[in-house]
Amino acid sequence: MTRERPGRRRDRRGRGPRGPLAPAHVPLSESPGQLFDNIVLDAVEHVETRWHEQLKGVDFAVEEVPPLDDTVSFDDEIESAGVPLARLLPAGGGEPPRIVLYRRPLELRALDREDLEDLVHDIVVEEVAQFLGLDPETVDPGFSTEEDE
Repeated sequence: MTRERPGRRRDRRGRGPRGPLAPAHVPLSESPGQLFDNIVLDAVEHVETRWHEQLKGVDFAVEEVPPLDDTVSFDDEIESAGVPLARLLPAGGGEPPRIVLYRRPLELRALDREDLEDLVHDIVVEEVAQFLGLDPETVDPGFSTEEDE
């Protein structure tokens, strides 16, 4: 009978110790939701650098999909093919104003990660412009509409 030393594992096939495929800080281990959240954070940070004071009380949120309640209509909504992509919820009931982006509809409209980053940036700029009562070009001078391209 052979005794194995405590804390030591055999490497039967010479492939090295088993472990995670990638370290936790490598993007490979990010879920699609985490990846999308990071894209939104980057877009919000870009806009907040210029409009920090005006956006102090605004919450930015990400939801998977828009609510199914068709009875509620929002004027401050960006939609594509009848599906909301983002929504500006005004302050009320002790809640601050919120800009909500819907992850799945945005992901389905993007061709790749770069396209998703551009789309999210444009949506954030448009919603902030709506909140501030300004043109998107004023909020972000680099903003371009589809007609500009």
